[in-house]
Amino acid sequence: MSTALILVDIQNDYFPNGKMELSNPVKAAANAAKALEWFRQNNKDNIFHVQHIASNPGLGFFLPDTEGVKLNEAVLPLEHESIIKKHFPNSFLKTELESKLKERGITKVVVVGMMTHMCIDATVRAAVDLGFETTLIEDACATRDLSYQDKVVPAEQVHYAFVSALKSMYANVISIEDFLQQNN
Repeated sequence: MSTALILVDIQNDYFPNGKMELSNPVKAAANAAKALEWFRQNNKDNIFHVQHIASNPGLGFFLPDTEGVKLNEAVLPLEHESIIKKHFPNSFLKTELESKLKERGITKVVVVGMMTHMCIDATVRAAVDLGFETTLIEDACATRDLSYQDKVVPAEQVHYAFVSALKSMYANVISIEDFLQQNN
């Protein structure tokens, strides 16, 4: 099968009591786990876990050798699954992700993970730019409230604004239930 699952930054710092807690990360991770389980049963050789490791301690989260940098228990990789370590929002930038996908003949990717407005957005756009047909499982992603000057944008609005933008020209955007139904 020429499709791969890319799980982006589903790491402990995004969960309750983490250093960068998101809105509804547990629900998003549970949906990502459903996609992971489908791939494990149907396409086990094409699973890529992406782990962000802060190269600048000033980031304040995903610091090396902390609990927060670890992949969350909801989607822990199995021994044969690839772990791609990154230092930028784009999962392809200065990583081996593109080369690993191409050496396996992958032409399509399914993306899940965190944060919708940052690493998911950057990764989906890069995947398309690199020629991969891309599907985003939107309810397997999470984000947080954002603010600019005195305006606060709630996480749900941030999420849907970015998902809508990606759907317009970049990705097939679907729910986990639709993904599972379409691939049964």
